[in-house]
Formats: sequence, structure tokens, C-alpha cells
Amino acid sequence: MAGNTSGKLRKLREILAEVTDLSRAAAVLEWDQETYMPPGGVEGRAEQQSTLHRLAHVRFVSDEVGRLLDDLEGEVASLPHDSYEASLVRVTRRDYQQQIKVPTDLVEDIARAGATARPFWEKARTDNEFSLFAPYLEKNVELNRRLADALGYEKRPYDALIDLYEPALTTRQLEAIFAELRTAIVPLVSDIARHADAIDDRFLHADFAPELQVKYGMQVVTQLGYDLERGRQDISAHPFETSFGPGDTRITTRISPGFFNMCFFGLVHESGHAMYQQGISEEIDRTPLWDGASPGVHESQSRLWENLVGRSQPFWRHFFPSVQSTFPAQLRGVDEEGFYRAVNKSHPSLIRVEADEVTYNLHILLRFELENEMLEGKLKVKDLPEAWNARFKSYLGIDVPNDRDGALQDIHWSGVSFGIFPGYTLGNLIGAQLMEKVRADIPDLDAQIEAGEFAPLLAWLRKNLHQHGRKFTPNELMERITGKPLAAAAWIAYVRRKFGALYGLEKD
Repeated sequence: MAGNTSGKLRKLREILAEVTDLSRAAAVLEWDQETYMPPGGVEGRAEQQSTLHRLAHVRFVSDEVGRLLDDLEGEVASLPHDSYEASLVRVTRRDYQQQIKVPTDLVEDIARAGATARPFWEKARTDNEFSLFAPYLEKNVELNRRLADALGYEKRPYDALIDLYEPALTTRQLEAIFAELRTAIVPLVSDIARHADAIDDRFLHADFAPELQVKYGMQVVTQLGYDLERGRQDISAHPFETSFGPGDTRITTRISPGFFNMCFFGLVHESGHAMYQQGISEEIDRTPLWDGASPGVHESQSRLWENLVGRSQPFWRHFFPSVQSTFPAQLRGVDEEGFYRAVNKSHPSLIRVEADEVTYNLHILLRFELENEMLEGKLKVKDLPEAWNARFKSYLGIDVPNDRDGALQDIHWSGVSFGIFPGYTLGNLIGAQLMEKVRADIPDLDAQIEAGEFAPLLAWLRKNLHQHGRKFTPNELMERITGKPLAAAAWIAYVRRKFGALYGLEKD
């Protein structure tokens, strides 16, 4: 590139680095709020978050950034689409065009509302009383409407919000995806229900010492590839992963002393997110490129490791001896086959993060529909628990006993995060489609997993996906890696094959 262009690019990078630093400082405060902050810090933390988000927003949407992008777009037009320079300008322009539409006071209001609502959501869950959180959710719904109006949309307000997370995806496209999944899942759930006694998982609900659960889970995820020289683990009410740069990517988990799966698979899940962040090229650090391609792509990595690897038979052929030696009393008389079957037991459950692979997407469908209806004014916040319970009964056949396990179970709506739930289902679909390509490129993958060799799989993911960060959209990534657009077919085939074998459905 010409010297003048290089100078402009360097100046753009300087500004983007400042914006990134401010955003990461806010992320550190959010991590602290979820892990160690005392209850009395809520009000001050809300103002701190509001200030940092305002400063980052104002710096990013400055006229200077707009002029630099105008000048650089012509200069990089002749460069390859996947070049660093072209990718940086393209992705920054997309973010810039979105953010200049959002007034600074709305950015402050959203940041303040999220930090303020969080403790009231937590108290409402603890007290099992939705009305304690309802006023804050009403505020967050209104903020999401204001955000959608500011961003603009042609048909439905949800289109504006989903585009923030999954570029170019529309509400109508999501409805079509969920309709296809519902058609495939509901009969499978019914078929499995007829064989409900085929798998015994009672031993997973024994008394597992919390400290041993964490210790064992961390031993496993470090073997998978999570680098603790650049990471750490803590406890929180809702598990999450957060990253402050290439050298600091953290995970949290929650523990149930009476259920093995919650902590173990939570750690595997969050480490999948963390390994994605740790694999992004450091050359694009402190720019908008240094992040996952989208929440859906990010979720593909957590759920690939949690389910496609962590709940596979080769995985437990390797790890069963060590888990049995760690918990000898709880797993006395259990064999590897029985353990593998138990961790894959499918049955409708109240809690999304505890849902099995077959029913999980029905949890997301429910949330997608309800937040869309609240946004469009078709559902009032005060009526959310009733609507939740009725929809849950219809989709999963379960009566919801309380608000804690119903409309209050997720943290997302306390953080003004409408539009992010569909990414969880997209992650399932993307992960399954990627795994088809992995198996084509690594034919002995199962043998490697059974031998405890995870480096080849992680290297494949680093080369084909992780290193690129946000250089490509989700659709571009799928076309580049698999040669096909994103579709539900691979995931549907996977669950039919796996659970058909587990429950002997092919014999029906």
C-alpha cells in the first residue's frame, strides 16, 4: 500500500486500539460484577459501565473515523477480500454504520440499565418472584425498541437486532430454520419418550464434591487445549467466557453438588469459547477483527467441544477410567458404556443449560418467539411467565413449577440482549456442519480422541476458523470451509443417527 494510505491505516488502528481498550476495561468490570463485586457496588458499577461505553462509542463514531474510512475504502478496493487491510476497513465500516445510528444517550442508557437490572434479576431468581424483575425488563424491552428504531429496519424490529449479532440474517429466515427443526425434533422427542427407561443416569445425580468437580473438569479442559497461562476459572451464577485480549481469556462455571453434568460440561462448553478466542491471530488484536465471527459461530465452538466431542463415545473411552478413579464411590459398578449412555440421556428438562442435544433447540425457539413478541408489543412483560409456561408445556410437555425455573432462568434479558438467543441454535447447526468437514479431513478423528489426542482437531479449527476472527461473515466462513451454505441438514442427521442408536429407534 502507498505510504499515505499506510499512514491513514495506522491512524485508524490507533483509534480502534483506544476503543478496544475502553471496551475491554468495561468487560473487566462486568466480569468482576459477576464474580467478586460486593452487592453494595451495583449503583457505582452501573455508572462506571455507562461512562466507559459512552467514551468508547463517542471515540468510535467520531468524524475522524468516518473520514479515514472514506479515504481507505478506495485504497483497499483492489486488495484481496481476505487481506488484513480490506477486512479491517470492511468490518470497521459495518460497525461504524451501525453505531453512528445509535445516539450516545441511548448507549449510556443501555449500559446503565444492564448493570442496574442484573442484581434485581438475581434477587428475583433467589426469591422466585418475577414481579421484582418485571419493571427492569419493561425498561429493557423499551430500550431494545429504541435501539431497533435507531438502527432501522424494513419489516420487523427484530431484524435490526439480529443483524447486530448475525449479519444479514432476518427474522423470516430464522422462523424458517426453527420450523424445519421443530418438524424434525418433535417426532424424535416423542420416539425417545417411548423408550425413556432405556438409559439410567441416576448415578450422575449423586453427591459429587464441588472442589473435585472443578479440579477434574479443569484437568480435562486443559488437555483439550485451554491455555491456563492465558486464562483462569471462577464461579458465577451463570457460566460465561470473557476475553480481555490474547493473553487473558477467562471462564466461569456453576456447580451442583448433586449433578455431575452441570459443572463438567459447563467447563467444557466455556473452554470451547475460550479456545476460539485464544486462537485468534494476535496480528489483528485491538481492532474490531479480534473477536468471533458472530455469537452463532462462537457457540459452534463451545457446543462442538461440549457435545460433538465431549459427549462422544471415543471421548469417554479415554476419560472414563480417570473420572471413575476421581469419583470411585459415585461410579462404583458403572462401566464406560453405561457412563456414555448416561451423559447422553435425553429427556425434556426445565433448564436450558442442562438440556440435552435433542431438546435444546426447543428451548431457544421458545425464547426467540417470546422476545420477538415482547419487542413487537404482542406480549406484555407482566404476562411473560404465563406465556412462557404455556409455550413450554406445548413444546416440551413439562409444567413449569415456578418463575425461577421459568422466565427468570436466563441472564440475557437483564442485560438488554435481545436477538442473541438464536445464535445458540445456529451454533448447533454450524458445529455439526463443520464436524462433517473435520471428519473428511481427519479420517481417524475418533481414534485420536480415544487416545486423548486433541491437538490435531484444535489445530484444524485454528487454521480454518479461529485465526480469522471477524474477517469473514458466518455465511462466508461456511462456504470457505465446507463449500456449502449453512443448513440444518447436518445437525438433524447427526441427532437422528446418534440418538437412534442410543435408544434403539432403528428397531422400531
